[in-house]
Parts: sequence; structure tokens; C-alpha cells
Amino acid sequence: QKAGQLFSGLLAMNVVFLGSAFISSVIFNHVAITLADVWILLAILKVFCLCWITYYLLGTSRQPHAVLYRDSHAGPIWIRGSVLLFGTFSILLNAFQIGYSSILIHCKSRVEIVFPSIEILFVCTQAFFLWHHSKDCIQVQHNITRCGLMLTIATNLLLWLLAVTNDTIHLEFESQLREVEQRFSGKAPLSHPCNETTSCTCPNTTICKVFQKGYILLYPFNTEYCLVCCSVLYVMWKNVGRRISHHHVSHVKPKFKLQGVVFGPLLGATAVIIGICVFMMYQIQATGAAPNFQVFVMYYSYYIVLLPLMSVGAVIGTIIHALEKRELDTVKNPTRSLDVVLLMGAALGQIGMSYFSIVAIVATDPRDLLNSLILSYSVLLIFQNITQNVFIIDGLHRQPIVAATEARHTGHPGQHAAASELPGEEENTTSTKQEHMQMSPGTEEETKEEQNHEASDQRRVSMLELGEEIRKASLSYIHSYSHLSWKRRALKEISFFLVLCNIILWVMPTFGAHPVFENGLEKAFYGYSTWFAIVNFGLPLSVFYRMHSVGGLLEVYVTA
Repeated sequence: QKAGQLFSGLLAMNVVFLGSAFISSVIFNHVAITLADVWILLAILKVFCLCWITYYLLGTSRQPHAVLYRDSHAGPIWIRGSVLLFGTFSILLNAFQIGYSSILIHCKSRVEIVFPSIEILFVCTQAFFLWHHSKDCIQVQHNITRCGLMLTIATNLLLWLLAVTNDTIHLEFESQLREVEQRFSGKAPLSHPCNETTSCTCPNTTICKVFQKGYILLYPFNTEYCLVCCSVLYVMWKNVGRRISHHHVSHVKPKFKLQGVVFGPLLGATAVIIGICVFMMYQIQATGAAPNFQVFVMYYSYYIVLLPLMSVGAVIGTIIHALEKRELDTVKNPTRSLDVVLLMGAALGQIGMSYFSIVAIVATDPRDLLNSLILSYSVLLIFQNITQNVFIIDGLHRQPIVAATEARHTGHPGQHAAASELPGEEENTTSTKQEHMQMSPGTEEETKEEQNHEASDQRRVSMLELGEEIRKASLSYIHSYSHLSWKRRALKEISFFLVLCNIILWVMPTFGAHPVFENGLEKAFYGYSTWFAIVNFGLPLSVFYRMHSVGGLLEVYVTA
């Protein structure tokens, strides 16, 4: 097992280094190696991955005793849903790229049409594979499976690296030129001579504008898709050959329910609504000829108000975890270990950018209004990331509460009451029907009148039953909320509030709000190229951190 893991890890390392060398050559010396060469290399890797996935689906997984165990913690529904969601957006992204390249076929290489076509096939096949087999603990062909998984992980990492470098060009044109045509055609110098870039522009047609805007809008989801797939594939790689004993399998799986939370959704929804308004106003103002000073003040003020609330909630939740009597979950869990590593690693992107901003502001003029806001924002962001990581990691290592007593209090009384009331109602209705049948005369008019009376009685009874069911549901919600201990109630409220806050903090940078580059302070201090490299490294990680935090907080909410 150790030898197989070592060999597959070395395979992935060599593939990643080779691909990174190609992509770096495109960035620093695009004359010798063009973007088309990188696409050809990635296309070859994707073909190998497709061959292995097909072999796994049709051969390995169908062998006798191939999948004796399935990891219940691996591939939760939010992870697989993210794979499908981001995979769908990646397919649309490549479709827009094919349409755009087809319109400009006179000045673009045919590789720019072939590469997205292979990408669509790769995304579809990989999404199907991860949706159905992410929980597998394969027991046959260990070495082939490990190498296939590691090759697929390496391919996704290289696709992420290429997406990040291409997104750099979009951000550069967005900040300098403020025009969509030049922002998209900025890719042309990578594969065409400079004298052709001016002629390779989008014609003034509606369909071309749709392809451009759709491409830029969906571009961030491609980076998210690659990182999510890497995390799922890594868990599958760790589960190859793993045998799960029966006492490690949780028989009672906690389910997601909104019962027991009131203030968390209200506060979180308020933060989301205000954040959407701030984001829209920022996008309208910042996409003009010159960014407005007030829009930066509004943007950073929103963060300065929200981040302390999130930090206080995370600190209170950590204290409640310390006061709880729940035991720590010490069972070996590759999924949880990966979640911890991803949370800590992804947080480094935002924390690193914040420290660079702090140094730049302190060294220039920290007493300026905008500089003081950015300084406060950077400090609060570091503190919020640390406190949230501690809260999530502590919650993930707690044993889930088996709510047997809650089920007795909430579910059974309503069921018994319904069971005790319904038979009586049925007996009454059947007895009244029998009496009507016995007392009914033979005339047709009287039978019709009695049928009308029975229909009206049934409608009245159904309306009463509907009102009774609504009353029982509301009483059950209040009953379950009141029967939760104050610790569990507080943990659920805090977790749900942080989930909504992280969603809006994921939406804002994902769809185009990049004040860290557009305010011009750090860019003037460090220089354009240096600060652009820092932002290009930290921004995708910070976006991934927010999305991954949502999954971890949902786990904490469910198990609380």
C-alpha cells in the first residue's frame, strides 16, 4: 500500500512539474512556447484520464468484491452538488469559448475550438464519475486506481493553474482598459503575434457580445470546479484499499433541518441583502471610467461591520464547544483531515494579501480615510479567518448528537395524537355513512340531497384537517426549538449565520468585485507586476476558502 501511494504520488508530482514548466514558459517567454502548446499537453492528459475513468466505470468497479465498503463521510451532498453546479458552468464557459472562437476563426487557431470540446467531454465524464463513485473504497487493482486518480488530480491542478493565469489577463485589462473587448482579446498575445491582436477583435454583433460577457461571467467557476474535483479525488485516493469496520459506520446519520434556528437566518439574510446592494452599487460605479472614492468607502465599511460580527459569533461558538460534554471523534477520517488541510491552506491566500496590505498602508499614510479603512479591513479579515477556522475545525472533531430524546419529544406525541384522533374520525364517518345508507329512502332526489350534504361535510372536514395539520406543524417547530438546550440552539444559530455570511463573501469577489487591485494603493507601493502576482495567488484561494467554509459550517450545523 505504501509503495503504491508513493509511486502514484511521484507520478502526479512529475506531471504537475512538467505542466507548470509549460505554463510558466507561456507567461515569461510566450515566443518559444505558446498557449496552444499548453492546450495540446493538457488535451493529451485529459484523454489519458478519460480512458482510465472509462476503464474504472466499465471494468474495475464491476469486478466481484470490488466495492465492499463505502465511506459515509466522503462525497457529501453539498460537495457532489458543487461538482455538478460548477461543472455545468464550466460546460457553458467552454461553449461560449467555442462560439467566440468560431466567430473569430480567421485570426484564431483551430486548437482554440478543439480544446474546449475535449474539456466539455472531460467535465461531463468526471462529474458523472464523482457523483456515483466518490464514496468507493475500491478493493481490487489498487495500483492502477491510485495512479489513475493521481493523474486526474494532477490534470485538474494544471487546469486550475492555467485558469488562474488566464484570469490574470482578464483582471489586468479590466483594471487598465475597462473595456470588455480588450479584456477578452488580451489572450491573443499568448498565441498570436502582436500585430494580429488589433485585427482579432470582436465584431459589433449581439451574439459576439453575449459570448464575451458569458465567458467572463462564468470564468471564476472553472477554477472552483478544478479545486473541488481535486479534493474529492484525493479522498478517493486515500480510500483505495481501505477497510471500514462495522462499529465505525454511523447508523444514525444527522440530517439537515431548519428546525431550531430563528435569529441566525434573519441576521444572515439581512447581511446577504445588504451585501448584494453594496455589490451592485460597487459594480456600477467601479466599471466606469475611473473608480469613485465613495464606492471604496462603502465597500470596505460593509466588511468592517460584518467581519467583527462573524468573529464574535465564531469565538462564542468555540467557547460553547469547550463547555460541551460531547466527546471528540477520534476515528480515522480522510475526509475530515482533508477539510482541515483545505481550510488552513485556502485561508493563507486571504491572510497573505492582508499582511501585504498592512505593510503597504503602515509604510505610506495610515491616517488617510481610505487607508485606515483598508487597514481595519485587513486586520479584521485575518482575525475572522483564524476564529472561523478554529470554530469549524473544533466542530468537525465533535461527536454528532444522536437526538433520540428529541425524536421522542417531537415526533411521537404528534404521531400518537394523530393516530388517536384519526381512527375516531374514521369510525364517525363510517358510522354516519352506514346510518345514511340505512335511513335513505328510495327516491332519487333525497339521495342527491344527501350526497350533496356528504360532499359539503367532507370539504368542511378536510379544511379542518388542513388547519389542524398547520397548527401541529407550527407547534412541532416551536416544541423542537424550545426542547433544544441553549448550547445546541446557540451553535445552530451561529453556524447558520456564518453560512449565509460566507455565501455573500463568496459571491462578491467571484462575480467581479476586486477592490484589492482596483484601489491602486498596494499596486503603487509594490509595483504593478509584484502586486498582480500576489493578488493572482491569493484571490482564487480566498474564493475557494469561502465556498469550502460553507460546507464545513453546514457539517457543524447538522451535528450540533
